[in-house]
Amino acid sequence: MKIHSIVLASAFGLLAFCGSVMAGGIADSVEAGDPYARAVPPGQPNSASFMALTNKSSMDHALVAAESSVSKVVELHTHINDNGMMRMRRVEKIDLPAGKMVMLKPGGHHVMLIGLKKQLMPGESIDLTLIFDDGSKKAMSVPVRKLQMKMMKGGMKHDMKMMNH
Repeated sequence: MKIHSIVLASAFGLLAFCGSVMAGGIADSVEAGDPYARAVPPGQPNSASFMALTNKSSMDHALVAAESSVSKVVELHTHINDNGMMRMRRVEKIDLPAGKMVMLKPGGHHVMLIGLKKQLMPGESIDLTLIFDDGSKKAMSVPVRKLQMKMMKGGMKHDMKMMNH
C-alpha cells in the first residue's frame, strides 16, 4: 500500500511538471524591451514597430510573425544594402540566438505595419502580438512615438518596389 502511494504521488508530480513546461513557451523566455511604433502623418499607409528582443533561454529561437489590429497586414522586414541603395525586404523569421539581444530598429530588422486602418499619433498605444517558432505569443501594448530620421551620409534611399503586398 505504501509503494502504491509513492508511485501515485510520483505520477502526479510528473504530470504537474509536464503541465508547467507545456503551459510556457518561447514567449515566456523572450523579453521585449522598449517597444514602440513610429507615428505617421495623415495618409501614410505604412508604419513600423521597433524594440529590443532578448532570448533568455538556453536554446536558439525565432520570431516568425506578428499581428496587430491597426493594420491590414503585419510582416517581419529588414533592410539590405544593395549596391549602395538601402532596400527593404520581407523576411520569414528573425533569429533570436540563445542568451542574446536582437535589436529591431530603423534601418534594420523591424515589424512592418502595412495598410494602416488609422493614423498613428504620438502618445497613443497600439496592440502588437509577437509569434514565436513554437507558436507561443507575446501580446503587448506598444506606445506610438514620433521619430526623427537620421540622415545617412549621402542620403538614404529606400526601394520598396520588390515588396509584394
